[in-house]
Amino acid sequence: MLFSAQDWQAIALTLKLASVTTVLLLVLCTPLAWWLAHTPSRWRAPVGAVVALPLVLPPTVIGFYLLVFMGPHGPLGQFMDVFGWPRLPFTFTGLVIGSLVYSLPFAVQPLQRAFEALGRRPLEVAATLGAGRWDCFFNVVLPLARPGFMTAAVLCFAHTVGEFGVVLMLGGNIPGHTRVVSVQIYDHVEAMEYGQAHALALGMVVFAFVVLLALHWLQPKSAQTTGAGL
Repeated sequence: MLFSAQDWQAIALTLKLASVTTVLLLVLCTPLAWWLAHTPSRWRAPVGAVVALPLVLPPTVIGFYLLVFMGPHGPLGQFMDVFGWPRLPFTFTGLVIGSLVYSLPFAVQPLQRAFEALGRRPLEVAATLGAGRWDCFFNVVLPLARPGFMTAAVLCFAHTVGEFGVVLMLGGNIPGHTRVVSVQIYDHVEAMEYGQAHALALGMVVFAFVVLLALHWLQPKSAQTTGAGL
């Protein structure tokens, strides 16, 4: 068989992790991206720099500090202990939290650019027609910024699928719970199972190509929509 049972298990877990992370990031990052796109606050630059940190920090650094933060001596770990809740390291929930941090800029930055491209004019026109704040957002902002949301979703999903350092630091290598595709490939290589490693790695290459192709197709649509909105 091309993939073993453990390979399929890792693939299913990876897709689940990427899906959950993408949905949560789109929901959580939309207000942050809107604020960064429109605020005149002096905190805009520092907040933007913090958001972009995962782009330049090694994944193992992010994973290490998240592990310390969620560990038994960290603030979140101690908070969980007070209520008797299970600790987050080496769990799927811990992987989700790490993925949210690691893929944060891949959600915020496309959304921020999409919101900035809208300008104030469409919102002002909607307001003069009697539209409320929520009406403006759902009926004006979301349709016009749809390419930005699509780009953010594709990037977040793909980036989460390709994680290695963060998930290995936070989740270890527990089959069915924290072992994702990237870790599974690493295991195959360590066991000198190069055929299975090739199969999974080639699948990742094909997936990455499809993602880049999808982003290429999205860009012209984004430009057309922006031009129409202006």
